[in-house]
Amino acid sequence: MSNAIPAGYKPQTSETLPDYLAIKLPAAIKLGGTPDQWQVTEVGDGNLNMVFIVKGLAKTIVVKQALPWLRAGGEGWPLSLTRAGFEYNALCHEAQFAGHKLVPEVYFYDQEMALFAMEYLTPHVILRKELIAGKKFTNLAYDVGTFIARTLFHTSDIGMPADKKKALTAKFALNHELCKITEDLIFTEPYYPAERNNWTSPQLDADVKKVWNDTQMIQVAMRYKFKFMTEAQALLHGDLHSGSIMVTQSDTKIIDPEFGFMGPMAFDIGNYIGNLLLAFFSRPGWDATAQACEEYQHWLIGQMEETWSVFVTHFRQLWNQKTQGEAWPVEIYQQCPDNDLAHDAREIAQDQFFETLFEDTLVNAGMEMNRRIIGFAGVADFKLIDDADLRAQCERRALAMARELIVNASLFENISSVGQFVLKGKYEY
Repeated sequence: MSNAIPAGYKPQTSETLPDYLAIKLPAAIKLGGTPDQWQVTEVGDGNLNMVFIVKGLAKTIVVKQALPWLRAGGEGWPLSLTRAGFEYNALCHEAQFAGHKLVPEVYFYDQEMALFAMEYLTPHVILRKELIAGKKFTNLAYDVGTFIARTLFHTSDIGMPADKKKALTAKFALNHELCKITEDLIFTEPYYPAERNNWTSPQLDADVKKVWNDTQMIQVAMRYKFKFMTEAQALLHGDLHSGSIMVTQSDTKIIDPEFGFMGPMAFDIGNYIGNLLLAFFSRPGWDATAQACEEYQHWLIGQMEETWSVFVTHFRQLWNQKTQGEAWPVEIYQQCPDNDLAHDAREIAQDQFFETLFEDTLVNAGMEMNRRIIGFAGVADFKLIDDADLRAQCERRALAMARELIVNASLFENISSVGQFVLKGKYEY
């Protein structure tokens, strides 16, 4: 992929964006008023891109533009502008299969400017901030589990024709730069003294060295890095965590799929579960009493268990109703003269599929936890705990649980057994 910058590319600012939008914005999107009346605020607080909120007299939109480098790394970490196109296409595919109830609407994409405009979500708030604040959401697990099931099923060989699946794989194959970031930051750098690693020091120095010397865990990490690089099972969000979800009490929207590519299904599910567990282990740094901490931790474990349950249930339903897809083709089970036997055979196939997927999900959850504590991109759940000693205590327990998930994933019978193990707290590194 070329890192060449198109001749017409120019990073937008709050001052230049109104005039640009006056020309490029589709006629159907009416902000109201004239460009000089629009209020533009740059709000990008992520690692990759510029994000603007553009408020007209009648409507507000979000504009997202890629920079020729990683925003969190500066100009010394160049990135291709084409990543904006991958995010735009991922949002379109997610909306096609999960619907705009769960995915924001995208209005237009400008390839030359590496920019797209999308729905402004209000009064939605980033989920991670709400979890830190100890808030609960009735529909969250159902919505996230449904989103994962629909997007993964309909972009896999189980749910789509083989030719379309291969075309989709080719479409996202060139998003290799962002895949390389994942390969480095999740699967590689936390397991050796990489320059970009960043942990709570000196409190966790000894713990981090244990990770670097843990050959058993490192072998698993390398095996799963290979799976990440080679298993093009379905279209992944690629960065599905509590910072990529916006919520109200009744609504959930999944955002920011710039890391979207065709990869192993367990990566998305594992990332989300790993972030719920990070929230779990951070609670002593946020709750005023032990009772409040325990109560919210139980809610988080309930979210983990319900999300997995909704995902499996919904994925099975889609599988049972499918009419296409070369993996486990419908014809194989339709030819059985006994409907009950056909149903049993399909259910056995599904059970085996989910058994493997469950183990892979736990490993990916543990990998996500390790990288957020040791690696380059930490999470606010821990980073914003002012007391470094308390923060390190929380992180140390998370590292111990991460190792259990990575090394002993096969020992967990089901998601409830994981939840009970976490709550009992009888693990240490």
